[in-house]
Amino acid sequence: MSKATLERGINALKEQIDAPTAAFFSSCVHCGLCAQACLFYTETCDPAKTPIHKLEPMRRLWEQEYTLGGRIRKWLGLAKPVTDGELARWSELVYQNCTLCGRCSMVCPVGNDITYMIRKMREGLSAAGHAPDGLIGATTRAVKLGSPMGVTLKALKAQAKHVKEDSGLDIPFDVEGAEYMVLLSSMEVINYPEYLQAIARIFDQTGKTWTISSQAFEATNSGIQIGTSDIAAELVQRVVDAAEKLKVQTVISPECGHAYTAIRWEGPNLIGRPFTFKVQHILEVLDELREQGLLRVEGVEDSRLTFHDPCQLVRRGGVIDPPRNLIKMVVDDFVEMKDHGKMNWCCGAGGGVSAIEEAAEIRLKAFNRKKKQLAKLKVDGLVTACANCRIQIEEGLEENDMDMPVIGLTEMLANHLVEEDTGGGTSS
Repeated sequence: MSKATLERGINALKEQIDAPTAAFFSSCVHCGLCAQACLFYTETCDPAKTPIHKLEPMRRLWEQEYTLGGRIRKWLGLAKPVTDGELARWSELVYQNCTLCGRCSMVCPVGNDITYMIRKMREGLSAAGHAPDGLIGATTRAVKLGSPMGVTLKALKAQAKHVKEDSGLDIPFDVEGAEYMVLLSSMEVINYPEYLQAIARIFDQTGKTWTISSQAFEATNSGIQIGTSDIAAELVQRVVDAAEKLKVQTVISPECGHAYTAIRWEGPNLIGRPFTFKVQHILEVLDELREQGLLRVEGVEDSRLTFHDPCQLVRRGGVIDPPRNLIKMVVDDFVEMKDHGKMNWCCGAGGGVSAIEEAAEIRLKAFNRKKKQLAKLKVDGLVTACANCRIQIEEGLEENDMDMPVIGLTEMLANHLVEEDTGGGTSS
């Protein structure tokens, strides 16, 4: 590798050291509490997987470039330089062994946002050419095809046709002036198409007008996961353009955690201006419909159920009460996990980890934390509100020979709708 190439890589990482990151490094008290909050550490006992250790190359750059003591040691030749080879090795820790779940940030005694720092580290590694192939591929497909999984509008319309055949309900595309514009994740289109039918049935009952944009139906933002703000902004802008073109009131993020983070919390900052529409997660919308008396259900589940809190939705997004309000509409025997709500344990596959083939082994090892949670409850099934979590949990349960259904919350509610003709506005 040429010296110029090496310098570009190091400079790319150095450019990510902003004021918050510098403040966090300077205030870290090296207590190690973040380790016990990270399932990649607790399930491996590997010190390298401690959250703050994953930032070590960036910490050394900060020390050597921006602190007096570090600059003196560097001048005297006593500081260990950061190398491109080191960045390549650290890529595995930062991408494969972190889901950006934020649990480590919750326990930091001085309030350091370690998740924010990891994201800055990913920005630097991506710019330096050390992002994993799986995420590069997903991001490339997202930019070129509109979907990280390569799902096309034709595939979505094929699923819409199935919904029409099964339920008699139309899936409205490109309807101007609708109350809601629904976003989907590719995982829902391919793995859980019942989610789309559930949405159609719920809006049909409640009489709400809605639509899907044929120009921007994908919610997943690979730019956030890989750490490339320009791409993240481009993907958000597509949604914004579509929503403003159709003049919708609210954009609905689907049962997908990072999609919600990208459009709801990161979106306005990424594109540099406020949205002209409201953004809500599907569970927030459903809870509003519940409060308004529009979401009418009957019957209850005959199983003992628990809820897995998706990290980006609950811990990072603050949507804690709505899923519980909705579950209690149709579940009598509901039990919380020991660690639930904002302190729930991650499934082990978020933050783009599920897109990295080499991370399969550590993903399933990290799932052991969820396995332990479930083993203590003796429940019959698990409800969640994130397609990515659902895929990981189903795979983990199968790997551990645990026979337990995993149910999407929106889908479960739709199965309990009072069947009546409301004359809702769902036709295109």
